[in-house]
Amino acid sequence: MSKETKKDPSAPLTHKEIMFVLSGLMVGMLLAALDQTIVSTALKRIVEDFNGLSHYTWVVTAYLLTSTASTPLYGKISDLYGRRPVFQFAIVTFLIGSFAAGASQNMSQLIIFRGLQGLGAGGLMALTFVIIGDIVSPRERGKYQGYFGGVWGLSSVAGPLLGGFFSDHAHIFGIVGWRWIFYINLPFGIGALIITTASLHIPKVKREHKIDYFGALLLVTAVTVLLLGISVYGPQNGWADSKTVTSLAIAIILTIAFLVQESRAPEPILPLTLFKNHTVALTSALAFVIGAGMFGAIVMLPLYLQTVKGNSATVSGLKLIPFMLGIVSMSILSGKLISKHGHYKRYPIMGLVLMTFGIIGLSTLSETTPFWKLSIFAIMIGAGLGLSMQTIVIALQNAVEFKDMGVATSANTFFRSVGGTIGVTIFGTIYANRLAHYLPLGVAKLAANNPTALAGATPEKFAALKNNTAVIKTFTPELQASIYHSFVQSFHVVFLAAAPVTTLGFLLALMLRETPLRSGAAHHAAKEEAAGEALA
Repeated sequence: MSKETKKDPSAPLTHKEIMFVLSGLMVGMLLAALDQTIVSTALKRIVEDFNGLSHYTWVVTAYLLTSTASTPLYGKISDLYGRRPVFQFAIVTFLIGSFAAGASQNMSQLIIFRGLQGLGAGGLMALTFVIIGDIVSPRERGKYQGYFGGVWGLSSVAGPLLGGFFSDHAHIFGIVGWRWIFYINLPFGIGALIITTASLHIPKVKREHKIDYFGALLLVTAVTVLLLGISVYGPQNGWADSKTVTSLAIAIILTIAFLVQESRAPEPILPLTLFKNHTVALTSALAFVIGAGMFGAIVMLPLYLQTVKGNSATVSGLKLIPFMLGIVSMSILSGKLISKHGHYKRYPIMGLVLMTFGIIGLSTLSETTPFWKLSIFAIMIGAGLGLSMQTIVIALQNAVEFKDMGVATSANTFFRSVGGTIGVTIFGTIYANRLAHYLPLGVAKLAANNPTALAGATPEKFAALKNNTAVIKTFTPELQASIYHSFVQSFHVVFLAAAPVTTLGFLLALMLRETPLRSGAAHHAAKEEAAGEALA
């Protein structure tokens, strides 16, 4: 008498089962990535509705703070309590934050609920790669992980486009247009929750543990104070301001305290011994550099398109499609080649070379640069990211023990997020500084050669130029040309400053040690060994 055999939950998943799990993970990651950019194009309408201009930056900063600070915590907690319940907690938290943000009645509520959204997003971004590391061997991981590069590329374009679309409509189905920026997350998030509930059956390994609550508190506080200093107080009040200096000093002190605590904690949130591993240390530095170069340079492209070329937010978002195509195509291609041949070191090396030359190419942009030329540079940068970003995660996961998979992977995501934040801030500061230098020089030169060109250019209009470039259209054609040239000169300096950052990444990539990628059998054996050690 035959009995139907039930599949062992610890057995490797089939390709069909992996793709089903991936669909839920990609939706979750897409939501988290979208919400980093979707709000930016709708902020103007939100601020007008809530009369909250003085607090508008906090709508973005609150999300950034909580998502970045929580990322390394999710990895460690999932190592202790299992991936599925922690990932589902992140989805539910994100959905509650999204609904509450959409229903906000004032600026204070919106900022608080954006922070709640970010708390969930930190888990979605961190645990996606951790779960893939659990269910797929490093040798096979490339062909699946490449799809996530496509998700990042899609979000970089779709975010500003959707934000612009929703905010341009006063009402959609009787609801204020900009509120759909948050409500649109609900059906997709619920779908991701259903898929992961049905498919994500990773055996939970019970381990004796003791949570390092004090270390967690130190980490979250240090990151929060650091991000406040570099993304809020520094740009708004100046880098020599007492608030900026104090916050950065406190961040340094808290970081030192955190390192001391982690060195003696029995169950550290971020085990410092991990960084004795050459690959872990190197890929963490690479993640930081890639984040700084990527976000620092790419954030400037829409700004160039809107200020110099006069494109709308929606059109400038559409013109980032070449960048997306570069990421998607190279993420998938490099992933498949890694799975086929087992070699990965060459891809971040090639990627960072492409990124560097693409960024140097952007430093040649002018007021008359055709879109096809900009597209070539954008494709190069996107392709470089596609070759690099997912590959270093594969190298990292192949180099760590199974029990440390979660904390090591989430730490990599954390360093990329911090690098991106610092990159945006530094390059934004360089841009503002150079614009303040070139603009008066250009105006003075024009006044000396053609005084009539300054007709109607009052001090009040020049002051308004800092916050609203639309005022440029009220100036004479000669003055407009001078101002646009000042913008272009400022962008040149930013991109030239970003190139050494990606060059540093290239040098780090050369130092990677390529080790054979674990196959499916070896990966499964390592998982079983980790489970056995935990039970013992």
